[in-house]
Formats: sequence, structure tokens, C-alpha cells
Amino acid sequence: MANLLFYLSLTVIWIMLLYHMFLMQGGYFHYLRYARSIPDWEKNEQPKPTVSILVPAHNEEVVIERTIKAMLRLEYPKDKLEIIVINDNSSDRTGEICDYYAAKYPYVKVVHTKPPHAGKGKSGALNQGLAHSTGEIIVVYDADNTPERKAVHYLVLALQNDPQAGAAVGKFRVVNAAKNLLTRFINIETICFQWMAQAGRFFWFRVTTIPGTNFAIRRSILEELGGWDEKALAEDTELTIRVYNAGHYIRFFPAAITWEQEPENWKVWWKQRTRWARGNQYVVLKFMGRLFSLRKKSIMFDLVYFFFTYFLFFLGVIVSDALFVTNLFVDLHLEVGIVAMILWILAYFLYVTEVMIALSIERTELNAKNFWIVLLMYFTYSQLWIVLVLYALYLEIKRVVFRQELKWYKTERFAAEKKSVPPTERQV
Repeated sequence: MANLLFYLSLTVIWIMLLYHMFLMQGGYFHYLRYARSIPDWEKNEQPKPTVSILVPAHNEEVVIERTIKAMLRLEYPKDKLEIIVINDNSSDRTGEICDYYAAKYPYVKVVHTKPPHAGKGKSGALNQGLAHSTGEIIVVYDADNTPERKAVHYLVLALQNDPQAGAAVGKFRVVNAAKNLLTRFINIETICFQWMAQAGRFFWFRVTTIPGTNFAIRRSILEELGGWDEKALAEDTELTIRVYNAGHYIRFFPAAITWEQEPENWKVWWKQRTRWARGNQYVVLKFMGRLFSLRKKSIMFDLVYFFFTYFLFFLGVIVSDALFVTNLFVDLHLEVGIVAMILWILAYFLYVTEVMIALSIERTELNAKNFWIVLLMYFTYSQLWIVLVLYALYLEIKRVVFRQELKWYKTERFAAEKKSVPPTERQV
């Protein structure tokens, strides 16, 4: 029995690794061709639509001023732009800072929310912002984001020239990547996510996921769908499924770039990633029950992928690790022969290869330091995700059983350092 479980778990791991290599190839192909259409699109100038940028903010005084200044630098006609900061029941100086810029710039607005309709989650804050917005296109940025000057221009350009796309998603980079080992891990993780999961799925299946930031969506679609699901911790993934099921698709357009701050200590990382994992588990459980009734068949495949990732894949890793470690102390008659060991070693090198291909796309990230970090990452950071997903599943089951109310855990921010300013913004 132990041998059967071990080989089944190894099979699951290899299926995921091969699938991710397939995605990585698609991501690289998308990188080679996504920008070819930009010159023609920009020559084919069309009237600019009105844009509302929504920035949900709950106790963000450490970063909100830097974010608003980045919004003010955006290269988009100011008579077609409104920046709406949703000050969601903040107890710090967030509201005061936002009011200062709103008084100074007529296209900056502040929505101050109070209980009972405030402080419950990002989805609720976004719905409040949507109700106060007027733009034909809705763009969302997190409160720690500093988008590059042409980010919104590119998101709108993609929607204008692709009528089939209901939303356009840009790329995000880590502004504090060099801070410590954790931020370096996160930087590598986010690069892989962009080019493997986002670009790879878009290239092969025309499927990509709306992230929590740096995306644009047509207002008409948001109104058709009834806004954001306020019960969802991963409001972005949940909205993605509904956009596809409504008959639209989402374009991944990495020309639109934003820089965001990531957790600088493990405590903050654990809380943030637990929320992400719980959110994705909620989405899987919400839609798996009606899997075959979904209109968009490609999103069915994606739901199965999420289920495979958050349930079967992690289960396979846990089983294989547990059996291997237990066999060191108790004889399980585990026949881990030379073939199994070779498969495990090859799996490790395949993992390293996938990550290094992703880093090669962001050319400045392909260096010796990151190579050694990737080698270490498999045995540390990647393994910690297993524990986190199990913990998130426990919390989600507990929430459902005891009907607990969802609360917004806002990721703790850190003061910016001069060396952390993105290269493209240093001249500002």
C-alpha cells in the first residue's frame, strides 16, 4: 500500500511539473510576440474612453502618498481620468493624505466609508468605489502600487483594439525585491507567476486570471455581473470565473507594468498568502459544484487546474514527503528504487529549469545570485507553501462550519527606501 501511495504521489507531482513546463513554453512564446501589435495599435488612434481608477485603502498612510503621486504621473488625458481612493474606515492618516490631494487635483476623489458597510474586505471597498465612479473603463490598483507612466495607456489600448476582451491584465513587479531573502523568494515567485501561469495559459488557452491589481475591465461587464463578490477573499479569481462565464475573455498584456511592495517579514507573508490560499479554495469550492454548467469550457479546465493545485498536488507532495521521512525511522517496506530516485532528481532539475526560463525573460533577474536562491527555494519556500495551504484549508472549513464573517486582513506596509525605487521611475 505504501509503495502504491508513493508512486501515485510521484505521478501527480510529475503531471504538474510537465504541465508547468508546457505553460512556461507558452509564456516564452507570448513574451516574444505580445508587443508586436503595439506600433499598429498606437498608429490607429481612437478617441480615448473615460477611465476610473479605483484604489481601495485601509490604513495605508505609509504608502498611499507615493501611490497617488504615481497616479498623477500617468500619461493619460486628465479630462478623461478620475482617480478614486476608497478610504475604507481607516484609523490612521490615510483619509487626511487623500483629502489633501483631492483638494489640489480635481480628478482625484476620495470616498470615505464607515461601518456598517466598511472595513469588511477589499470587495466591499471596490463596490463602494464603483458606485461613485463614472468611467467607461474601470482600472484597479492596490494602495501600495506605483504604476509606470504608460500602464493605464496600455491597458486601455489593449481593450480598445481587442473588442472580444472583457478585461486586460498587466504585469506587476516587486519594488523591494532586494530587501532580504524573503523578498527575493517572492520576486522569483511573482516572475514565474507572470510568465508561466498568466502568459502561458493565455498563449495556449486564451485564459488568464485577473490579479488584485493593475487590470482594466469594461464598466458594462462589471454592472452586468453585479460588481465584486463581497464574500470572496480572492475577489480577483472569483471575478475572473464570472467574466469568462459571461462569454468574455481576459487579455494578458505585460506592456502595462506596475511596481508593488511585498511582505518583508515572514509573519506578514504568512497572513497575506493564507488569505490568498483561502480565497482560491473558496472559488474552487464555489464553482466546482456547477462545473459542467459553466458556459465557457476553457474555464472548466482552469477550475480543474486550481482544484489539482490546491488539493491533489499538495496532497501528493505531502504523501510522498511523509512516506519518505517515515521510512527513515520505520520500515514501511518502501521500494524506493533507483528509478524513483532518478525521477525525483529529474523533477528537481525540471523545477529549476522552469524557474530559470522565467527569469531569463526579465533579463536583469538572470544572475548567479538568483540561481543559488532558486536551488534553495525548492527545499524551503516551496515546502512552506504546503503547510500554509493546509492551514488555509482548515480555516476555510472552520469558517463554513461556524458561519464566521469574513474580515479584511490588510497586508502590512513598510516604509520605502531610496534604493527600492523602480529603475523606470528614478528620473521622476
